[in-house]
Amino acid sequence: MSLAQKVEADLKSAVKSKDELARSCLRLVRAALQNKAKDLQRPLEEAEEIAVLSTLAKQRRESVEQFTKGGREDLAQREQAELELIEAYLPAQLDEAAIAGVLDEVFAAEEPQGMKDMGKVMKAAMAKLAGQADGKLVNQLVRQRLQSS
Repeated sequence: MSLAQKVEADLKSAVKSKDELARSCLRLVRAALQNKAKDLQRPLEEAEEIAVLSTLAKQRRESVEQFTKGGREDLAQREQAELELIEAYLPAQLDEAAIAGVLDEVFAAEEPQGMKDMGKVMKAAMAKLAGQADGKLVNQLVRQRLQSS
């Protein structure tokens, strides 16, 4: 079952159970997946579905941060709840140790010469970590390694 089919089935359940938060969030997810498929003019592959969901999750994280800074805890809590709903469809996020292991492989393969190779390393790392790690964290770890070498 594809992610889009799973979202559709869960949306039906949310409508039947009158779960307002899940219903609105899953409708938004379904629309984002449908819009991406329409843009590409073909059904989405699993990696593309994960990329769409990762984008939605990132937007929610940023919204939580901004609402918290602005003192709007009510909105921050709603965004956090939506984030948790969206993350349930994403692959499990790796911890820093697991990301470091992947970065070891990438650094061995790419052999970066310093900060000038940041883009090349990030491209390879994010290809291996697709949907399994937050890009901001990966960027931070890569930057630390490149600056220390």
